[in-house]
Amino acid sequence: MNAMTRRFAVGTVAISIALTMAACGKAGSNSGSSSDKTIGLLLPENATTRYEKFDRPLIEAKIKDLCSDCTVSYNNAAGDAQKQAQQVSTMIAKKVKVLIVDAEDSVGIKSSVQAAVDAGIKVVAYDRLAEGPVSAYVSYDNEKIGELQGTSLLDAMGANATPSSKIVMIDGDPADPNAALFKAGAHKVLDGKVDIAYEQSGLWKDTVANQKVTAAITQLGASAIKGVYSANDGMAGGIATALKGAGINPPLTGQDAELAGVQRILLGTQTSTIYKAYKPEADATAEIAVDLLNGKSFTSVADTTAKSGSGQTVPAKLLPATTVTKANINDTVIKDGLYTVGEVCTADYASACAAAGIK
Repeated sequence: MNAMTRRFAVGTVAISIALTMAACGKAGSNSGSSSDKTIGLLLPENATTRYEKFDRPLIEAKIKDLCSDCTVSYNNAAGDAQKQAQQVSTMIAKKVKVLIVDAEDSVGIKSSVQAAVDAGIKVVAYDRLAEGPVSAYVSYDNEKIGELQGTSLLDAMGANATPSSKIVMIDGDPADPNAALFKAGAHKVLDGKVDIAYEQSGLWKDTVANQKVTAAITQLGASAIKGVYSANDGMAGGIATALKGAGINPPLTGQDAELAGVQRILLGTQTSTIYKAYKPEADATAEIAVDLLNGKSFTSVADTTAKSGSGQTVPAKLLPATTVTKANINDTVIKDGLYTVGEVCTADYASACAAAGIK
């Protein structure tokens, strides 16, 4: 091969490589364009059954229904706020366009929310109102939920609901802004009606709640406890175990309508829970996320506002909730399809279901 032919061949190869690289770059941008339709979803923990069983699949399904070519990138923080902060950083690196986040620590996540927004990501606060410049918030009227819990406890206490009757309050995790709202709502109803003789945070953990109630029993005496407020069903499970160990069975509240909570209600070791229909919350969140993705207005969904702990007023959708007792299990969680009769009425609960008219 002479010098001219060699130069021509090398030049041809160089052009070929350049064209190939350009084609690859173009292909990469096309495949990467899917990031234009990527929505991130971060949930806080998996100790509470609702997040993996209901929230995640419902949100993902609704997003797919509204946007068939959208991709959902998902992570669960497993109760670790630092881990969730890292997950936000990962979502930023992935260049998601919208991020739905249920904050493990609503205050601590503020800088992560700011970083996401600075990167051009729209953030939707799900279930818990994260601090920082979020675009929207979807949850329930959480102070009202606390009022429902307090009312259901007084109703279950009946004649024992007197100003001298001692009750125990086990609140949620202070890092969760909803916990403060549940607590405020419950106090609004309970203060002056009963004696809140012992109040502690159970951190949304059944083991911690069990320890706190065991301490309350030691401090107050088992027979003195006329009622127990538990902020959710997960903690109520640990509390019910402690109460049983002490040989007492006072009225006990809960929240989330977990299957185990519903079954305890049937057996009489828990008196009530709060049913928050997950699908409307998930659907509204998905609708807002897809609207943000497409640059559309979402005010038809977010029809009110909420104020975050940092004082920001955020467009919001706040949904109603329902108290569930043995009397209306059939007309709430079963009627809505949250659980089937078969799921609730397993062998250990068959007779209790029959007595409650569930079949």
